[in-house]
Amino acid sequence: MAPFSVVGQPLVRGIAGVSEIVHSDVPLSFWGGVDPKSGRVCDARHPLMGISLKGKIVALPGSRGSCTASQVILELLIGDVAPAGIVLRHRDEIISLGVIVAEEFFDRSIPVVRVDNDDDYARLAEASRASIFASGRISLDPCHDVEETVVEAAAARNVELSSEDLLVEREKSSARGRAMRIVARVAEIVGAKRLVDVSRAHIDATTYIGPASLRFARALVAAGGRFKVPTTTNACSVDLGRWREIGVPPDIGEPAEALADAYVKLGAAPTFTCAPYLDDPPRPGEDLGWSESNAVAFANSVCGARTQKNADFLDACIALTGRAPLAGAHVVRDPACLVDCRALPEVDARDRDALWGLAGYVVGALAPRAVPLVTGLADVPATEDDLKNFSAAFATTSGSPLFHIQGHTPEAAAFDPTALRETQTLDASALRDAWLSLGGYDDADVDAIDLVALGSPHASLDELSRLDHLVHGRKPDAVRVVVTLARRTLEAADPAVVRRLLHFGVDFIVDTCWCMLNAPVILPNDRIVTNSAKYAHYASGLVACGRVHFAGLAGCADAALSGRAPSRRPPWLLRRATFSTTIPRLFVAACRRRLVLF
Repeated sequence: MAPFSVVGQPLVRGIAGVSEIVHSDVPLSFWGGVDPKSGRVCDARHPLMGISLKGKIVALPGSRGSCTASQVILELLIGDVAPAGIVLRHRDEIISLGVIVAEEFFDRSIPVVRVDNDDDYARLAEASRASIFASGRISLDPCHDVEETVVEAAAARNVELSSEDLLVEREKSSARGRAMRIVARVAEIVGAKRLVDVSRAHIDATTYIGPASLRFARALVAAGGRFKVPTTTNACSVDLGRWREIGVPPDIGEPAEALADAYVKLGAAPTFTCAPYLDDPPRPGEDLGWSESNAVAFANSVCGARTQKNADFLDACIALTGRAPLAGAHVVRDPACLVDCRALPEVDARDRDALWGLAGYVVGALAPRAVPLVTGLADVPATEDDLKNFSAAFATTSGSPLFHIQGHTPEAAAFDPTALRETQTLDASALRDAWLSLGGYDDADVDAIDLVALGSPHASLDELSRLDHLVHGRKPDAVRVVVTLARRTLEAADPAVVRRLLHFGVDFIVDTCWCMLNAPVILPNDRIVTNSAKYAHYASGLVACGRVHFAGLAGCADAALSGRAPSRRPPWLLRRATFSTTIPRLFVAACRRRLVLF
């Protein structure tokens, strides 16, 4: 082997010629973090912001955040703006899955390689150019390289398939056969020895981000696909009943509607919600095939169910086969690190929802790939909506599908905090920095605002009732207040509550959610206030908006009434703040401590 090389494990085999290398120590969510049309990084909080990944070898610890990263990878490949290859420090089935689907359905591919140790990964940062060979070897100095003339044979399969699985896998052109081959390949990547039956699935791939995702779904329909287990649908990209009325352009509305329809044709229930646990929470110990990052975190952590954080497209493959890799949160439940929150100040009931959202955001940054055990919050009341917001924020900054909170989640009591060697402290200073990173207001910051964005994840019946108690009369005409929620939730809501909120000026949008919305719901340079830490993080990378302010629901109600960002800093946040790189540094520090789930 050449001395200027790094040995890697191929997750997706392939060859990348000599290319510029782009390296980061911070995980990246390709969805909301990379423009699928150009290949340019658009996550304002990521060190690679503004850099084009097209034609480059991209080195990352792994992914974080959204399951839709696999869709972005596919769109990049189909649009000829993909990286030349991807090198990962950790196994990452979400990034790999996008390439696997491109290979299986569209004859497009790039190599995806995992390096085995931190030293080799650090060497990638010192190189300016690299190439990747089919064996997984990464050459860091092409001038001193030894050419490979023999392509290594694929490694022997380590996944034991049942006799029925093998029969399905041999169906070369059927939807189920293709799905089973993809499930088996992902099982190899995550180190699963066998597959497990799932009782139900949840499809996140209903989000339309480009033509490749629609081609994939239509190919499954054309191949006779039919979901084997009960399956729900995540929020799609439009309000299916009135996208034309809202003013969504047909070039977005029509393919988005067609994508949603394709998954219904495959047998999914038209639930179109990113909070499927509100209507039908899974049982403790129930094996699921769920996608959507917040739904996965809530199901595993709050409900005690068992599902891996499945990539978009893999969710459909699991629904078609009823089988999932037996790995990740299906089997690994023990925490790997402790996050001590005893230093947090007391928070009044008005701001408690903001505390839970911020805490989830920072805990995820402290545990980018590890299952954390959170202590010190047992005496802080938490509603189902508070835990929903924690789950969504945690899943934005972490790649882990699971967390435990003593006093609030069902499995936390089984673990001894003193047995965990990795310990982090979360205090008001960390929350303050996260608050300002997410656009939380300062005492002197009373900008006029244009839009109050509520319902990410989808609003619950309790949130509608609380909003009804917080607002009164009529809002200023210049301010728009929009709540996204499941159609079923709106239909089940108290008619009097809905009537009063409509009178106040609230617009209800169903079937879709904030992370899928764009113009005309969000206008260019709109100044936004939201109670979602998740949306405050992603918004600037998804839409051409102005400043985004994070606040609790009460602060959002104040903004709706006044037309200005709230001027009251929550008293539990410290006054002095100098946030610039604190959250990215948390990611880097945690990654270097090797807090790894798998």
